[in-house]
Amino acid sequence: MSSTKTRAALRVSARVSGELLLVLVMTAVALWLLGRMWSVVWPLVVGLLLTTLTWPLTRFLRRRGWPPALAASTVTVLFLLVAGGAVALIAVPVASQSGELADGVVEGIQRLREWASGPPLNIGDDQITGAFDSATARVQDSVGSMVTTVVTGVSTVVNGVVTAVLAVFLMFFMLKDGPRFLPWLARQLPGRLATDVPTVAARGWDTLGEFVRSQAYVGLLDAVLIGLGLWIVGVPLVLPLAVLTFVSAFVPIVGALFAGFVAVLIALVSNGLTDALIVLAIIVVVQQLEGNVFQPMIQSRGLGLHAAVVLLAVTLGGSLAGIVGSLLAVPAAALIAVVWNYVREQLVEPGEEPEIQTAPSPVGTPS
Repeated sequence: MSSTKTRAALRVSARVSGELLLVLVMTAVALWLLGRMWSVVWPLVVGLLLTTLTWPLTRFLRRRGWPPALAASTVTVLFLLVAGGAVALIAVPVASQSGELADGVVEGIQRLREWASGPPLNIGDDQITGAFDSATARVQDSVGSMVTTVVTGVSTVVNGVVTAVLAVFLMFFMLKDGPRFLPWLARQLPGRLATDVPTVAARGWDTLGEFVRSQAYVGLLDAVLIGLGLWIVGVPLVLPLAVLTFVSAFVPIVGALFAGFVAVLIALVSNGLTDALIVLAIIVVVQQLEGNVFQPMIQSRGLGLHAAVVLLAVTLGGSLAGIVGSLLAVPAAALIAVVWNYVREQLVEPGEEPEIQTAPSPVGTPS
């Protein structure tokens, strides 16, 4: 071995390791600052996602001569009406059939007791009563922790409401003044940053739009397939359950589990155990197709990410930050890819063409 080449390789390795360590430290500091400002960042992120969903209609109205404030106000009101209509489609039918569902729950509990009292379990009423008394005693012993849990849950709901309100207001202002942002940002930045940052921001905007639209496509596919299966089986409240499935698709993992649990519960109390198992099988098949086939294909095509990258991003985001991490993992990975592709374009030698070319987005120019 050459001692000169060995020393040179060690020096290069030490320099690269030091630079990587510095990058990791700066990344950790940025993430720490992001966590400290999360109460402001989270409504901003939700507002951006809602804006990407409602911007096409706003752009259409503005191109027809509508003033920006009027177009943004109209789209915001329509969004609130659609959201309220979705809630009504879920709540009103459920409330109208709440009596039947309650009777079904009572009947289901009675059937369960009758089944448990027969072979092979042969559990008597005394044992069931003893188990009930034991459970009641445990609940009484844990009243303090339950109160703490309830208070925490109420705080979470309040924070969610505040986040939703702030996100709607931010969506309105983004719809009204969003096209002025990139020109304003270009005027504030010096030198080359005045070109680089607005270009990357515009491409990131297009990427967020593709993410929201792909989630909507996946949710619609889930709602249609699961709703069709519920209709064939004869489960009541098909339309509310389909709407709930569509809405919950925007919350990865937990949303699908919640919608599936509700559908199986209604099938159990209304149609019996056999139909409930059939509904469970339908939901499992659809969710497996969605998570492993449809969602990676749609998102990888729209976001320019390989299907395996989408799956790994969701897994990593969920392990790091739970539901929020799963929700933001894919757009975050896509935004990182946007920055990386732009940097590669800028580092290409003159006369050479990069492998990946992404045209700048028209969003952000004055309309």
